[in-house]
Amino acid sequence: MSDPESPPADRFPVGAASTVAELEHDPHPLLARLRAHEPVSWLPALGGWLVTSRDLALRVMRDAAAFTVDDPRFSTARLLGPSMLSLDGRAHARHREPFARPFRPAQTRERFTAFVEAEVDRLVTALVPAGRAELRGELAGPLAVAVVAEALGLEGVDAATIRSWYGEFVDAVSDITAGRAPSGGADEAYARLRASVEEAVAAPGSASLLAEAARQEEGLTAAEVVADAAVLMFGGIDTTEGMICNALLHLLGDPEQLDLVRRDPAGLLPGAIEESLRLEPAASVVDRYATADTPLGGVRVRKGDLVRVSIAGAGRDPAVFPDPDRFDVRRANAAEHLAFAHGPHFCFGAHLARLETRTLLEAVLARLPGLRPAPGPAPQAHGLVFRKPPYLHVRWEPSARPRDL
Repeated sequence: MSDPESPPADRFPVGAASTVAELEHDPHPLLARLRAHEPVSWLPALGGWLVTSRDLALRVMRDAAAFTVDDPRFSTARLLGPSMLSLDGRAHARHREPFARPFRPAQTRERFTAFVEAEVDRLVTALVPAGRAELRGELAGPLAVAVVAEALGLEGVDAATIRSWYGEFVDAVSDITAGRAPSGGADEAYARLRASVEEAVAAPGSASLLAEAARQEEGLTAAEVVADAAVLMFGGIDTTEGMICNALLHLLGDPEQLDLVRRDPAGLLPGAIEESLRLEPAASVVDRYATADTPLGGVRVRKGDLVRVSIAGAGRDPAVFPDPDRFDVRRANAAEHLAFAHGPHFCFGAHLARLETRTLLEAVLARLPGLRPAPGPAPQAHGLVFRKPPYLHVRWEPSARPRDL
């Protein structure tokens, strides 16, 4: 073995043969082999362990004492400094609570339903006459950006600027995860975000989420609010955009399942969204670091080791989800996926992401009659950390009379 600290390759042959390219492009066959033969495997390509079974994924994410995010190697910490995503225990609660409070289910519905419905109506209305669109760039992305801008209260910052910031952050996180050096674009984007956040926090009488968080009893500094705002961009923009695109990709790629949803939207659309999250979570992995030598799934993880949890692998665990590669909008336990993580770092924006996704899907299926993929190669989800199709070209009948979903 090339690294004296790494386990022998012959003990983890599937992991030893794994490549970053495989994990970026089409990871599911590899994840299935790992889950069947090496559910906790050492991958030299990632410089750490990869956990692919659902029960072990749950164990790692629930046990913040044994498997922490609080490590200087953590990707977002390297970019942004300490934030709710890279802290545990009391420090984590101090960062998380001021932001999590407004995103509880009742507050989310009250604060965002009207805005999301209006934004979806505006975006879809602009598309209806065309008969064709690229739904990632023209619907999913703009909706996610608009909602985050509304939530954070970044007044005077246009959507294109916000999108460019989070795009730099996403690229940098993916580079770090793959073992590559991030480009300098993320530093510039972070400096511009910091200036906008500091302005929002300092504005007299501001009711923005950022200003409210800075005024809470936890006493977050302006720099800490900036780091947490950047984290919210990951969850609020990239993964929500991916969640919407992946759901559309699954539905449009399976006419039989789409027809079931059209026949019973109230009953089956929520399940279709959960099933899509199970099959292709927008954030496919989360990282932890072992705080001590710890047994896990028949191997001994050493103190300081990277332990990467495959959310994508856990979602297709046949021990929990029979026939796991099939898209089934009637799957009874689809919501047992881990797409929003688990434990202390469960995504508190899950309710808002579901609201956005369901509102948009209802609108496009009702108002774009005959919606179908455009001719050409079928897009596929792509990405090592954040997975979604690069584009989603579709067509519909612009002159047809809109019918019920």
